[in-house]
Amino acid sequence: MQRLFDILISAAAIVALSPILLIVMLVLRFSGEGEIFYAQRRIGKHQREFSLLKFATMLKNSPNIGTGSVTLANDPRILPAGRFLRKTKLNELPQLFNVLRGDMSLIGPRPLTRQTFDMYPDAAKAAVQSVAPGLSGVGSIVFRNEEKILTDSYQALETYREHIAPYKGELETWFVENKSFALYLKALFATGLVVLFDDERITWRLFSSIPAPPDTLRKILGYSPTQNP
Repeated sequence: MQRLFDILISAAAIVALSPILLIVMLVLRFSGEGEIFYAQRRIGKHQREFSLLKFATMLKNSPNIGTGSVTLANDPRILPAGRFLRKTKLNELPQLFNVLRGDMSLIGPRPLTRQTFDMYPDAAKAAVQSVAPGLSGVGSIVFRNEEKILTDSYQALETYREHIAPYKGELETWFVENKSFALYLKALFATGLVVLFDDERITWRLFSSIPAPPDTLRKILGYSPTQNP
């Protein structure tokens, strides 16, 4: 049932959003470095690697510059048009083709680069590679503004390894352990709400049983114990 919904929704979204996709493609073609798409190797189900598609928002050689696959809030590698695309999440739209192709689901653990996958605890690694990765998911919703946490290039990798990866791994493990079609639909609904309203309280109200964040992340993730009893 989930795969059927993946196909129907992704196909319908590609058709409905085609005017926006075309406009973005034209803007990228005639700005920045002239690149339209960026394909990055990500780890999928059973650790099978695939090429994840995005609109090009950063310099071509970005993975070999600075913090690699970890992006900062004001990362100097981001192109001018790329800032708007990343803020609005329009840069993620080409992944609808990944969903249609079967590389991904609409909802699941976010597909990781090898660099970030290796930062996850072993239990989380086992969980995330046991299911199809997602265009969105519980971990993605909670950390939709992850770049705001990573503001210092000198400490970004350490912050990701010590604080973000362990908690995000907990969230993805929780998703896998509680995976159901009802949770799939709920996460789809939540994704739409947070994109439209960008309100952290939505996350904690809809997913009241997910693991609470560590103290170091509570403020920036907008978490309050009263929202997650």
